[in-house]
Amino acid sequence: MQIEKTEIEGLLIIKPKVFEDDRGHFFESFNKTVFLKNGLSLEFVQDNQSLSNKNVLRGLHFQTPPYAQGKLIRVIKGSVLDVAVDIRKSSSTYGKHISIELSEYNKTMFYIPEGFAHGFLTLEDNTIFSYKCTNFFNKESEGSLFWNDRDLNINWGITNPILSDKDKVAPLFNSFNSPF
Repeated sequence: MQIEKTEIEGLLIIKPKVFEDDRGHFFESFNKTVFLKNGLSLEFVQDNQSLSNKNVLRGLHFQTPPYAQGKLIRVIKGSVLDVAVDIRKSSSTYGKHISIELSEYNKTMFYIPEGFAHGFLTLEDNTIFSYKCTNFFNKESEGSLFWNDRDLNINWGITNPILSDKDKVAPLFNSFNSPF
């Protein structure tokens, strides 16, 4: 397993060692020892999975303290454009984001710590998206930012995605008071 740092502190790209042959493939999607050797002492307490068709955009979501969550994200089937936005006020990269394509083909994973808004756009029908969380979901601690906010300048590659009612009316970044 290869763990790569990004230009935003805390965001990590994880590339598992994949063993393939004519029967298929095998890889470790999580190994606590490898994470500990890379300074990541994480306890995952909840796994989530979603199924979405092409052009569904979910996000940008986060959980506020004390229910903030770190997430280890991967795609089981299909592909997504995955985005993490730094919402840590004291960070030199506050308001900046990283976009990465995650797919069943590249098997790449993305670790997003607490203090980030997260979203993804499905690039294929029947995409299965999975993530491990370091804290339990709490409805009262839900937060979101508008997916297409000009100040965030995220290139989603789409102008009219399929959105939830909640995501259609999420707050803009310039009116956002980060709890992080």
